[in-house]
Amino acid sequence: MIRIAISGGGLAGASLAHALLQYSHLDVHIFESAAAFKEAGMAIGVTRNAITALELIGPSAVKCLERAGAVPMLGARFVVAQGEGRGSIVHTIDEGEGKRVTSIVHRAALLREFLAAVPPERMHASKRLERINRQDEGPITLYFTDGTSHECDILVGADGIHSTVRKLILGGNDPAASPKSTGWWAVMALKPYKEAQACIGKGLIDVEDAREYSWIGDGAFLLHNVLEHGQLVQLALSTRDEEYDDASDQWQRPVSADTIRTLYKDFPPHLNKAVNELLCDKSEQQAIYLWEHLPAHTYVSGAVCIMGDAAHATTPWQGSGGGMSLEDSLILSTLLGRARSCAAALIALKVYDQVRRPHTQRVVESSRVTGEILTGRGVGIGLDVEKLKESLSTRWDFILNSDNGKQRDDALEMMAERLSREDSTT
Repeated sequence: MIRIAISGGGLAGASLAHALLQYSHLDVHIFESAAAFKEAGMAIGVTRNAITALELIGPSAVKCLERAGAVPMLGARFVVAQGEGRGSIVHTIDEGEGKRVTSIVHRAALLREFLAAVPPERMHASKRLERINRQDEGPITLYFTDGTSHECDILVGADGIHSTVRKLILGGNDPAASPKSTGWWAVMALKPYKEAQACIGKGLIDVEDAREYSWIGDGAFLLHNVLEHGQLVQLALSTRDEEYDDASDQWQRPVSADTIRTLYKDFPPHLNKAVNELLCDKSEQQAIYLWEHLPAHTYVSGAVCIMGDAAHATTPWQGSGGGMSLEDSLILSTLLGRARSCAAALIALKVYDQVRRPHTQRVVESSRVTGEILTGRGVGIGLDVEKLKESLSTRWDFILNSDNGKQRDDALEMMAERLSREDSTT
């Protein structure tokens, strides 16, 4: 029996716990620092590559997405919202070969479904990790702030952007150990479907022809999509503080309705109406800053690894944060499921790092540049229609066309080769 502890009960940790349950030789426990297992934030997009990851994990994982009320998007459209090219569609991502582009799902609903099958005795709330004690060849002891402890053979840090486990792996003085502000801030809201449709229009809000729309402004961005079986519409707006301090530790800021109105006053009338009625219904909104991680030199140290936002926190511009967590869960669960000893599990972690780190760090970098483009601040691009078309035309290809089946098979082959070499030297 290999004892696995997952620190963090959010989407990453929950999806991994769900995936590992199918392996009887793994004793899995999941620890959440909060008093209850719950997700913060609004909806996420689960792009087709991440849906493939769920399919490869198993039928139960796909069912979780369906039961959570995911709404399949038939496509995504990127439209210029200001300037001479206002109204021009500069990029589309459409359903192809019967594969949905993305499904929009509420984080909390998907978390609930992933955890539904986890035995209650393996779920531990109010367990904030304080420190660990690692034996050279022996088990790891986890020490929590409430004075309790837990012993395991493998520790997976799925503890989010503020990850304690990341700092344990990299060292607190490593510049990549802590997240960095990008200066962008966002205001998000969930509104009843009928209310949003009345403002934005039936042509753009239609659950029968569900599409995600991204509107590119002069320093501002607006997105809307449908979720919860077509009962809700998510709206998100974003802009950047031009004089932000990248050393700032500010995670939230108040934004007045007047500031929001000014940013979007030159958007098309139906969007201006939506912003005024749906996002300026209060005198002030709470905005969140968008943060990311600098690239880590490793995701693994001995019997300890990180995944999800703990490994590669990213800005949301390419809709890949949640999807990367699901892909991490596929590779980690597959490799740990193949391990039959603690020594083999250590090799599994090394292979996971080798397979996942380059791709996920490429996504973080790409997302940052995409944010510049989608807020009309792309260098040499601005709101020029033809340049926007050129810059966006292949930007999502390496994400949407990522072959998770091949990545899984390559990881298994790498693990088999390493195990064979280990056997030949003993």
